[in-house]
Amino acid sequence: MTTARRRGILAVVTAIVLVALGAGVALAVGDALGIRTEPAAQMQPEPAVATAATEAVAPPELTAVDVPDTERVGVAMDELRDAIADADAGETLRQAQRPQLSLTVADAPEGDDDAYTLAGDAHALTVTATAEAGATRAIYDLAAHVRAAKPLTDLIGAHEASRLPLRMTDLGAVGVTPDPAEWESGTDYSHASKAFADVFQSDAPYIDQTALAAAYDDFDAFLRHSLANGFTAVAFPGFVEFVTFDDAPGGPVYAEGDEHRAKALALREAFAPFWERADELGVKVFLRTDMLALTGPLEQYLTDRFGTLDTANPELWDVYTAGLDELYDAVPALDGVLIRIGEAGPVYDVGGWDYYSALKVTTVDAVRAMLEAFTGQAEASDREVIFRTWSVGVGAVGDMHTDSDSYEAVLGGIDSPALIVSTKYTLGDFYTWLPLNDTLEQGSQRRIVEFQSRREFENFGAFANDLGAEYQWSLQQLLAANENIEGIWVWTQDGGPWRAGPMTLYLKAGFWQLYELNTQVAASLARDPDTDVATVTEDWAREWFSDDPATVDAITKAMTSSRDAIAHGLYIAPFAQQRVFAIGLEPPPMMWIFEWDILTGDSAVLDVMYSIVRDADGGIDAAIADGEKAVETAEAMRDTVAETDAATWRSPEIREAFAGALDYEVDTLRLLSAYRSLILHQGEWHDTLSPDARAAWDADRATFEKLAAAHLEAYDGNIDHPALNLTAARLGIERSERDDTMAWLARGLLVLAAAWVVIGMIAARTRLVRRPGAAAARATWIASTRPWRARESTLGMLELDRWLLLIIPAALLVATRAVQTSFLSWTHVAIVIGAWVVFALVLRLFVRRRSPWPVIAAVGGVVVLRCILTLFALSFTGPGGCWYAFWTEPVLRTAYIAVAFALFVWVFVAAGWALSAQVGARRGTGYVLAAVGAGLLVPAVVVGVIGLEAALTVWNDEMGLLPWGLARILGITTYLDIPAETPWFAAAFALVLLVAGVLLALPWGRRRAEASPRS
Repeated sequence: MTTARRRGILAVVTAIVLVALGAGVALAVGDALGIRTEPAAQMQPEPAVATAATEAVAPPELTAVDVPDTERVGVAMDELRDAIADADAGETLRQAQRPQLSLTVADAPEGDDDAYTLAGDAHALTVTATAEAGATRAIYDLAAHVRAAKPLTDLIGAHEASRLPLRMTDLGAVGVTPDPAEWESGTDYSHASKAFADVFQSDAPYIDQTALAAAYDDFDAFLRHSLANGFTAVAFPGFVEFVTFDDAPGGPVYAEGDEHRAKALALREAFAPFWERADELGVKVFLRTDMLALTGPLEQYLTDRFGTLDTANPELWDVYTAGLDELYDAVPALDGVLIRIGEAGPVYDVGGWDYYSALKVTTVDAVRAMLEAFTGQAEASDREVIFRTWSVGVGAVGDMHTDSDSYEAVLGGIDSPALIVSTKYTLGDFYTWLPLNDTLEQGSQRRIVEFQSRREFENFGAFANDLGAEYQWSLQQLLAANENIEGIWVWTQDGGPWRAGPMTLYLKAGFWQLYELNTQVAASLARDPDTDVATVTEDWAREWFSDDPATVDAITKAMTSSRDAIAHGLYIAPFAQQRVFAIGLEPPPMMWIFEWDILTGDSAVLDVMYSIVRDADGGIDAAIADGEKAVETAEAMRDTVAETDAATWRSPEIREAFAGALDYEVDTLRLLSAYRSLILHQGEWHDTLSPDARAAWDADRATFEKLAAAHLEAYDGNIDHPALNLTAARLGIERSERDDTMAWLARGLLVLAAAWVVIGMIAARTRLVRRPGAAAARATWIASTRPWRARESTLGMLELDRWLLLIIPAALLVATRAVQTSFLSWTHVAIVIGAWVVFALVLRLFVRRRSPWPVIAAVGGVVVLRCILTLFALSFTGPGGCWYAFWTEPVLRTAYIAVAFALFVWVFVAAGWALSAQVGARRGTGYVLAAVGAGLLVPAVVVGVIGLEAALTVWNDEMGLLPWGLARILGITTYLDIPAETPWFAAAFALVLLVAGVLLALPWGRRRAEASPRS
């Protein structure tokens, strides 16, 4: 067999191996993307139905009151008197009709049984109960009837104890200052509430007493309101802030004179009266904390003692339980601790305050060690531990919130009577279209169900959004399946960034009354799951807006349609009805609006969304019509409320707030409807190459731009009704506008590149060989496909041809990358071209006095072939179409990656092969390895110095592959679990290649060869 044939066979085998490796890489990429869907079992609540409002009745006049002289009863009576006084303001024409009423409440011992009996008539009522909780509940029920303008005699009879005794709220907006300046930018995505920020001081005495007194009044008002709504517990933020850790094993944690200890004592003294006040009113207090909760010295102490923050080590948790022992001894009013492990880090931290959290409890062993320690402490101290299954981690811990097997793996066998497990009612976060969370149907532990009144993903309660029917269906299903459910936790304010949406602060600022409905209906259902939710909506409308039956009817009618407007206007239903999985995660059903207010423009989300919608019943036309129907629903809601008599409302301001909210919703849904049509027609163009789809996209774009301008003019800077963040959408539109042009540029470059290759293939057999550049084209073709002939292919070339060997591939590479990025990502181009320049310069240094043209021809030729592959992919509908295929077409993605990978590696194989004719195989390999190492090392170090998150953010902003909001809210590296040290790992690997290459490139045998003749 001739040498030439042997080399040819070797080249073919190498190519086959490289393509096979490329296919393996492609399969690995596909597996890592993990893009798949499965139908989601939808909740099936009965449609909300508005019933005719009853006539309002005048409030009674209390003429005689005989009630127990206790603080709990006294506060309840304050609510009844306030309700009568508030009703008086709207009943001035009926003063003569007010019935006189005497109220008697029999003495009852302390206790949590809230059953009661009401006897008497319209003029004399008597409450009897077996416990004080029942007596106060009766008074609150009377007050609620007064606020709903209903006859108190409707309550006469026996009332069973509440179905769920534990009814907890968050802390609302207690201690939060309503400063409009903090909401104006709309870009503060911190999850820190900054509650009590005015109270805390950095220096001794650490507490501002004036601010503390105001915060105490704030807290007392919140407790009174929550009790009136029917709640029995509150989650109070903080834990390590109040602990000195003096008795920690091996402690103390804080050195003598450390201000953390003094702060803990000051904060404990400041807030103990808050907790004692709650206890006095029969409200349980659970300290709400993330784990691990840390301070600087505490982290150092744990690291010194255990080597690392090893959360699977039971002894580490002894430090925290010692802190709880200390705290419960100091403040017996506390009832327990509420723990979250799934979210932590800077997004929850308050700047300048050395109390923070770390995401460290991420394994089954760690969770079980933590719970065994905390429940043991709780049992010994007669307290309780609430553990949230909301989690982020690996394996079972990562999805115990949504996966029954994972729940059992983490919590199975932990049956402490002190443990309560808290879980969101949705199979994921608080989104519409998600299934009911079936993990709430299992487990031997005590359970509570989480609800969110101010739905963070549905514009933070700024839209009308009556969740009553869904709450009722969910709770009834869960209670039928799991007898261990004993409570609910309702978020009246919390969830998501505090200052990136409307400035609605519960009981304080903004139109918080709109989502108060969800708080009230959740509490009502916890007491009685069979409550008529339509009646709750009617009572809410009477309490806050009007006692006129026609106006109440209009409000309740509008609210019965509110879920349809939300479900079909904020969500693209065919996509939302699927469970979508990608990159090891389960993206939520509202991905086109990223998290809260960012209308996304990235290809990953929009392309996958289109592909799912396309295959659904009715395709994209039905989805577009669905969005238009949602606008019509919102318009009907607005018109129904607008037609009410303004004189029948409690105040002009509250009517304006309601009408303004509906106007805002209509405008937003109209804008979203236009964008929905735009992105679906964009996907259709990439999918079908249809000119009609492109024309439809262009018409949608004009409509969207017009509506966007009006939306921003109306709502930009409005802290009550903030405009959507359209930056990402507009970036996406800008890229899409260029797709057609880029496709034509790609076609032109493809023709030129193909012509260069064809000339190289046939030049020797035609007259073209005499033309300028033909020899260069021939050399690149030969050197790239048969690199062992690179040297001979460049012999005798003219100077012009030699330079064309370099200029043509380099220019084509730059042009291809520019087109691939739509001339919008010069960062991407700079990194790629910079790496190639470093690679080329290092090779040139090694080649030195030898001719560089053989290796230039080999590398340049393969670069041309690889550019041809990329340009072919870009030539259909531009970069957008290329990425569409990447995200949605597994076969095309696999084929492209396999060939692209093979050609990429062949660049270096060809370079080494071309050099081996000049310096030998070993040294040629060394030259290439060193050049590759240097080419990787430089960008890796640059990215490492800049920071991986910052570099990825800039790159993604320009490329538009992942959601623009990802970096702003969660962080790309955090969300995708990419170690921040990755650039330095890459740099270390590059350095290894560089050193290995240099060692191989050294002339090992030169001295021996030179010494031989003299021996």
